Amino acid sequence: MSAAQATKNCITLKGSAQIIVEYLKYGINSILFQRGIYPAENFDNTQQYGLTILMSKDPKITTFLQNVLAQTEEWLSKNMINKISMVITNAHTKEVLECWDFKMQAESGDGETGDPTKLTSSKQLSRIQNEIRDVMRQISATVSYLPLLDCICTFDVMIHTLQNTEIPAQWDETGAVFIPNAQAVQLRSFSTGLHKVDTVVNYKMSS
Repeated sequence: MSAAQATKNCITLKGSAQIIVEYLKYGINSILFQRGIYPAENFDNTQQYGLTILMSKDPKITTFLQNVLAQTEEWLSKNMINKISMVITNAHTKEVLECWDFKMQAESGDGETGDPTKLTSSKQLSRIQNEIRDVMRQISATVSYLPLLDCICTFDVMIHTLQNTEIPAQWDETGAVFIPNAQAVQLRSFSTGLHKVDTVVNYKMSS
């Protein structure tokens, strides 16, 4: 556990952002595996949150996620993000088949300062990780009811920032994702005390 993440029951905005980005890393990899976006042999087992999680070992995917999540951590530590979307599309038709939304909502923590950048949370890290574990279990269980993705798929990650956020030069701005006649399933939420994270999967019903 790095000192930046949590000093004895004192989570800072930066620490909260690190906890959430760690969840996104494991969550997105788990979705890639559970939804069969890439072959099973492209994944390795790892232990996190008391669970076995499958992580992609494809260098292109790991580099892509590292870049996206590093930027996510920077913006989230300044409360400049309200949602991250993982979009799964048909590689040939570009039709959007699923969209996993990770919605971020700022919380006031212990509320002991008037400066929003200096807010801290005394929530126990073990409690936060238990909440995350429950969400990860639900992600694994979605395979039982989500429609089979029986085509070659690809994925992208979109960061929904507040207005006036400066976008890195090599990034593109994009519009909203739309799935006609979509069904949505809300998974459990978790909270660091400084951010509440809701996970929702929107998916296209099988025809």
